[in-house]
Amino acid sequence: MPTAVIVDVVRTASGKGKPGGSLSGIHPTDLMGQVLRSLLERSGLDSLRVDDVLLGCVSQVGDQSLNLARTSVLAAGFDERVPAVTIDRQCGSSQQAVHFAAQGVMAGAYDIVIAGGVESMSRVPLGSSSAGGTPFGESFRGRYPEGLVNQGVSAELIATKWGFDRTALDTFAAESHRRAAAATEAGLFEGELLPVEMPGAAAGSAPFARDETIRASTTVEGLAGLQAAFRTEQLAARFPDVDWNITPGNSSPLTDGASATLIMSEEKALELGLRPRARFVDFAVVGDDPLFMLTGPIPATRRILERSGLSFDNLDAYEVNEAFASVPLAWSHEFDADPAKLNPRGGAIALGHALGSSGTRLLGTLLGHLEETHGRYGLQTMCEGGGMANATIIERL
Repeated sequence: MPTAVIVDVVRTASGKGKPGGSLSGIHPTDLMGQVLRSLLERSGLDSLRVDDVLLGCVSQVGDQSLNLARTSVLAAGFDERVPAVTIDRQCGSSQQAVHFAAQGVMAGAYDIVIAGGVESMSRVPLGSSSAGGTPFGESFRGRYPEGLVNQGVSAELIATKWGFDRTALDTFAAESHRRAAAATEAGLFEGELLPVEMPGAAAGSAPFARDETIRASTTVEGLAGLQAAFRTEQLAARFPDVDWNITPGNSSPLTDGASATLIMSEEKALELGLRPRARFVDFAVVGDDPLFMLTGPIPATRRILERSGLSFDNLDAYEVNEAFASVPLAWSHEFDADPAKLNPRGGAIALGHALGSSGTRLLGTLLGHLEETHGRYGLQTMCEGGGMANATIIERL
């Protein structure tokens, strides 16, 4: 079986996902196109060598409709013969794109493939894809008569079940900002960041190249003043045991961003004179309770450790997406994980969560940390809407 390797990973800086955010003025296909083009330029590849492009995107309507992946490939200037497909596994969309890409290489279907994703939450607001309709038919409602809840409420249910109070949630959030700010000041993200040229920018204007979602001044005391974001009287009556401690401060912000990774067989990389930076060890994807929704990383981690034959002691770092502080806290509690190895450069609470892009954003950050610390194995896992999760283990080469 061919070995699937990572040759490069690149991402944009995170822009605030609202009108006026630094990336709100650029169309998502143009943003993704810059990332795709940079991957070719950094590796010296001709686009026609790429067998396929797999991109994640969650809200596939409006500016992100009509097979965004194909449009982005054409916007990037790739040869018209390069195919592309858009994938939706909710927050794990680009991580799933990576799985499909690497598995395609291992199966012999691809030699060279690009996986990544994009989300412009300023231009296509969260929830846009279900506007004007309902995703739930009669059979679904028959199975779940009380209905599901939004992810913020699921985060509250997790915090209640695992006993995380407001101080624990805010402490984790403040640490995420502290770590991300420290990594930024130390230049640890520079190898993965692509400076974005903005359309219509004045000559000589600096490109956008610094995550604007990081708040270095964040403190637990400052976060304590924020109000619960998801409590309603109806929900409080349905879930009387919930304390309602999830706020904008201990949640990931709405974000714009794009990222991608260049994956190929190890044989092809060596043939082209390119250095494999890591290999894929194993993959897992699971379904889980759709009401709690965000607990999937726990069974996904158990499954991938069983499949790979590795133990927690083998892992040098773990990226667990910080959709909400309660998610990595519950995961860490279940595995008695080393907090120093958990999101060591900060997570989505600080670095943002551009839904379709987050999977490859985490992958690049994980790989950069392993290289900087000379670690060997890294685990990445993400909770996903509807109660699912992906998990990936890579080995630095």
